[in-house]
Amino acid sequence: MSRVHPVYDAMAPTIFEHMSGLAMAHGAINLGQGFPDEPPSPDMVEAAARALRDKSNQYPPAFGLAELRDAIGRFYARRQGLSILREQVIVTSGATEALAASLLALVRPGDEVILFQPAYDSYAPMIRRAGGIPVSVGLQPPHWRYEADALERAITPRTRLLMLNDPLNPVGKVASDAERALIADACRRHDLIAICDEVWEDVRFDGAPHRSLWTQPGMEARVVKIGSAGKIFGLTGWKTGWLCAAPELARTIGRAHQFLTFTTPPALQWAVAEGLDRPDSWFAPQRAAWESARERLAHGLSGAGFVVLLSEATWFLCIDLAASGIALDDRTFSERAVREAGVASIPVSALFEGKGPQHILRLCFAKDHATLDEAVARLARFRDALAADVGA
Repeated sequence: MSRVHPVYDAMAPTIFEHMSGLAMAHGAINLGQGFPDEPPSPDMVEAAARALRDKSNQYPPAFGLAELRDAIGRFYARRQGLSILREQVIVTSGATEALAASLLALVRPGDEVILFQPAYDSYAPMIRRAGGIPVSVGLQPPHWRYEADALERAITPRTRLLMLNDPLNPVGKVASDAERALIADACRRHDLIAICDEVWEDVRFDGAPHRSLWTQPGMEARVVKIGSAGKIFGLTGWKTGWLCAAPELARTIGRAHQFLTFTTPPALQWAVAEGLDRPDSWFAPQRAAWESARERLAHGLSGAGFVVLLSEATWFLCIDLAASGIALDDRTFSERAVREAGVASIPVSALFEGKGPQHILRLCFAKDHATLDEAVARLARFRDALAADVGA
């Protein structure tokens, strides 16, 4: 008899682990998993090193250092016009832990949780592990619009929560004012809590500011807003995140958090607090570099005959294989490209529960221009080889 939990025993590796493993095995350029290649900010590294030398290395408070919780409030006041107090902030070991704590605290057995898909692949397993039932609302390319009718059909008397990833990984979609309004309206009418994964809130391009569901009328008490220092600073390995919620909600989720990771390394918390208090001008060059990389990859892929979809945020853009004249589905293209072309990517269909679009491929552009150029050249040669095979 197996002594392990059947849910985890039956799980396959995530698509990110799978494709990164293939990239390593084949010496491929990894445009699959989302992490920047540039060196970390010396300011941030020095802040963490200084904290290791000069401050405590023992357990910090379970809900996070006061310095960081206050800095998060100041950051959101400055960047998004929000008023968030210390008691509304819980520091977590990454945004994924914030998601897990939120679901464990708020989902009761049999509760239904609305997911917009494509979705980050941890959402549905975490909902099930908390005893809930994920209910999918599929978004469709190329615009990935949130539709009121589709959302309304998915809501039942058992629906308790809604999960919104805005901006949306994997496709770089940003919800419009009208779309946020219709989601907020559904939450108010059906008495739903919205877990808002907003880790890409500060990786926005084209001069557009972030607007949280928190700002919609009547939503401040219904939203759990999740953020990530890893995305804001391009330091994914630091695994320092947080959640913000009304005080009662925050306390409840904080109790779940204390029995997951309990707390987060204090030196990283002090460094993130220092970083969040830096002026907007300090963040601008990093964001400009990512925007430039987005344009570089989009221009290169378009020039090579790929149809590139709009990406307003995140480190990712997508190509439409079918519109590009490629008959392969995204999984097949992705598997062959890493082996035959030496470029790793993510098939977006892997981020759907059940059947979703089979022709969209995600690529990470948070790399230097030379790496992106070489990846484009390899994909262009691979595309030509595919065309030659068809014509042979």
